[in-house]
Amino acid sequence: MTRRSLDVEGFGTVCGSEVVLDGLVWQRNYHYVTAGQRNKTAGRDSEAEEKLRGWLNSRVPGDWFSGAADVTLDREEITVVGPLADPETRAQATEVERSEAVEGRIRRFREDTRDQRIRIAREAEHKFGRRVSWGVTCGGRTVMFTTLSVPVMTRLRQPQRLVLDTLVDAGVARSRSEALAWCVKLVGEHEDSWLVDLREALRHVQQVRSEGPDARDA
Repeated sequence: MTRRSLDVEGFGTVCGSEVVLDGLVWQRNYHYVTAGQRNKTAGRDSEAEEKLRGWLNSRVPGDWFSGAADVTLDREEITVVGPLADPETRAQATEVERSEAVEGRIRRFREDTRDQRIRIAREAEHKFGRRVSWGVTCGGRTVMFTTLSVPVMTRLRQPQRLVLDTLVDAGVARSRSEALAWCVKLVGEHEDSWLVDLREALRHVQQVRSEGPDARDA
């Protein structure tokens, strides 16, 4: 099965502080490894993230963002989401006026940095073996300029398949794959603090394993 990338410079639809792509609300990707890989990749994952952030800091111009960019990677993709300063508007500005000012700031950044972002992304793909996706936050919005759509294979028993079919029959999703993505999104929304704690625990476990006797003998 081939990996498909969305339009390189296509905007996602913004919905509050979330990003809508292909009609689905997506949250950020996170770095996962399978149980069989953890012992082999523990330690190297954290080191790879540190190298990536250091490399990006040396490539991304200092005047692009108003603060530190949020850099996230998984096995296929690197996402770089940087904050933009909110545009100045008059005190009596309406919500529509402020929204248009934010949209204009985002579009101007996208156009002004396009060529350089493409060059950085190509260099990063060659060095780290992952595609790079860019995005920004401004005025409470998060807009992704690029993103990957990566197929994930899974096996479900009948009770789980019936859940997906119910979502399709109810019109919540158009297909089983979309229904499964909707379920993942829902878990991410309602169990966000638990997932954060779990990721922190996994990072701690990886650090301890990387300092063990096997790592020293390697």
